[in-house]
Amino acid sequence: MELRHLRYFVAVAEELHFTRAAERLHIGQPPLSQQIQALEADVGAQLFERNKRSVRLTEAGRLFLDDARRILALSEQAGATARRAQRGEAGELRIGFTFSTPFTPYFATVINRYRQLFPHVTLTLHEMATLHQLEAISARSMDLGFVRPPELAYPGDIKLTQLRQDPLFLVLPVAHRLAAQASIAIADMAGEGFVMYPKDAGTGIYPQIFRLCKAAGFVPTVAQEAGEASTIIGLVAAGCGISVLPSSFDRIRMDGVCYRPIADPQATTSLLLAQRQEETSPMVAAFVKLAEEAAPQGGA
Repeated sequence: MELRHLRYFVAVAEELHFTRAAERLHIGQPPLSQQIQALEADVGAQLFERNKRSVRLTEAGRLFLDDARRILALSEQAGATARRAQRGEAGELRIGFTFSTPFTPYFATVINRYRQLFPHVTLTLHEMATLHQLEAISARSMDLGFVRPPELAYPGDIKLTQLRQDPLFLVLPVAHRLAAQASIAIADMAGEGFVMYPKDAGTGIYPQIFRLCKAAGFVPTVAQEAGEASTIIGLVAAGCGISVLPSSFDRIRMDGVCYRPIADPQATTSLLLAQRQEETSPMVAAFVKLAEEAAPQGGA
């Protein structure tokens, strides 16, 4: 049984006239009759009662008509879905993001705009540290990732596109000696205890802090570790030390904590979009294009 047989059957069932159905289908009447006979033989039931004056559906034909219409509708739907997927307008897109990313208005803008433009694509979002995202993208368990500079070796099949640049801020207790300054040099942080993500958390900020401090002439002392930015800020409020985080976290307002810009020009971090180098998915291409267009510098 082929879909064309179902289309022929539906046309005859709706016209109840072989000649009119043949004209509607743009085929000859004798071939149409032959195709209907072949369909009845394939189904194993008589679908039409016909004589020289009339054509009527049998009970089997009436029941078969309902299923035939459903099958044809599903075939049209399947084709439309496949065409949308080919254009990048349907399917599932798995996207990672770092802990700081949702605090940037840019992220909300991109996700909302993509949902509006591609309502048939399912967005699955995962909060993950940078290195874990890059490994997942390389392993094809994720498609894209909003990441920070990894600072460490990462899979070679990953392409990174810069979306925006963010300054790093010093997070410190309001009563701290440095809180009175409008901005603080990294060298002024020497001798302070730092509240940081764990070394194996997969974030780029951990090695970056060590690199910046070493360039300023000292090795930072890790006083406390925490896996969540809000916990780090809370520990700073509790007097456990100071911390350095992307400026987007200054939206987390907590009693006893203040944020100060860092004077050193190299104390910045980028928001990057990670993807596989040889990616061919139309969905990925559409998201990347939108993300680059929405970026302050248009992507880099």
